[in-house]
Amino acid sequence: MAPDEQALALVIDGSPEGTQVVRALLEREGYAVEVTPEGRRGLAYARARQPELVILDLALRDANGMEVCRELRRFTDAYVVMVSDRDRDVDKVVGLAVGADDFVVKPYSPHELTARVRALRRRPRIPAPRQPRDFGRLVVDPGAREVCLDGAPVPLTRIEFDLLELLSRQPRCTVTRKDVLAQIWGPWFGDDHVIEVHLAKLRRKLGETAAGGGHIATVRGVGYRFDPP
Repeated sequence: MAPDEQALALVIDGSPEGTQVVRALLEREGYAVEVTPEGRRGLAYARARQPELVILDLALRDANGMEVCRELRRFTDAYVVMVSDRDRDVDKVVGLAVGADDFVVKPYSPHELTARVRALRRRPRIPAPRQPRDFGRLVVDPGAREVCLDGAPVPLTRIEFDLLELLSRQPRCTVTRKDVLAQIWGPWFGDDHVIEVHLAKLRRKLGETAAGGGHIATVRGVGYRFDPP
């Protein structure tokens, strides 16, 4: 984004009262805000304008919020904050698994949402050296943000790629869970189960399991290690 270009935020939420509050909060954070109650219209806007931030309610009038998030992740690396009036662990886990960066339960305080948005914006974008890393069957290209397995491209979300890029920087060196959270998520308000959610998806895409024998090993009680063959 150009230095003088205002950051864009998209709010996909069917509640008029809630969206008024969220719009005001985001405008105070410096965003230009677009609001829609419909998932399909939100997807069209996101494709055309590529917002930096998406606030996505699960309860939409025309679409499933989880599916909207999954579709967003096909074409954008925007920060996605999912909101719901249901405080269920399964919703949080599934929401993170389909690509949300954070999950907020209604009713939430304006200060909480503002703090979470600020935390996401502070999350460091991992600097990527240009040289591809060749591990035989697996090639990680940080510059192009591409991964190939046995010569075929592997489609990864932003978080999945950042996890693989982080762990593959120093093969056979353990990265603690605390360091993973700090470097991928920045300040984090939830528990560290979010790492397992995204690692599980990453492992499946690489044809691996947590049981071992793959490129990513879990170091019990400590963190994770990249083990090339």
